[in-house]
Amino acid sequence: MKTIKIIAVSAILISAAACSSNKPAGKTGDSDSTAVATAAPVEKPASAKDLAPSKASVDSASYLLGIQLGSMIKGYSLGDINFKEFKKGALDMVNAKGNQLDSTYGKQFKVDPNDMNRILNDFIQERMAYTAAVNREEEVKFLASNKAKDGVQVSESGLQYVIHEPGSDNKPSNNRDTVYVHYKLALTDGTVIEEVSADKQSIHFTLNRVIPGWTEGLKLIGEGGKATLYVPSALGYGERGNNGIPPCTPLVFDVQLDSVKHYVAPETTK
Repeated sequence: MKTIKIIAVSAILISAAACSSNKPAGKTGDSDSTAVATAAPVEKPASAKDLAPSKASVDSASYLLGIQLGSMIKGYSLGDINFKEFKKGALDMVNAKGNQLDSTYGKQFKVDPNDMNRILNDFIQERMAYTAAVNREEEVKFLASNKAKDGVQVSESGLQYVIHEPGSDNKPSNNRDTVYVHYKLALTDGTVIEEVSADKQSIHFTLNRVIPGWTEGLKLIGEGGKATLYVPSALGYGERGNNGIPPCTPLVFDVQLDSVKHYVAPETTK
């Protein structure tokens, strides 16, 4: 919307001596001057055209609406969207006639909007199943190739790991032990999901409140130890994934165990 600026009009002082024909009655030779203020012009009301959003404003709002919808598409991992149909649906809704509460309202669309929840939920489930299947095939290939590398060990559960520094003999042993760690979590392609770098204070977890791959992996090293854990999705976030981690995705943790606080059972009162 255009900004309407109100410009103040300053009073103009006119000398009485310079405008003798307009001088009010007074004593002859009166040298006093009289201040005459001009009336402020009447402001013209803004027209509807003046109030219309500018092209730049329309373009920015349109772009941001696209970002908002794109965020939803990305967040739900909807994959490739037919943007031709996407645009058609948007325009059809904008140009639709009648009351949305009318039972016949949906007939003017290619697909009845009343079926939106069912159709979108089905589509999301299909996409999740497809993505999980693709990732599962890639996971099998990765784990088979990774376990053949030098230094990689494999536990009975399928956890793969490399001990870089074993640390002290003080290791976590109870699932209620608390560990203080620095770590980096990445996908198998190197994409870093989260990290607690060396220049930051370590964070702590109770071992029974983390994914099974961590519960098992942290017990393999002692205080001061370092390891890389290759966590299969079955020991991680499974078929649903979690916060940027796709379903059926193995995880790579670089972990440094700074310290261990062993669980002490509370004394029972008699």
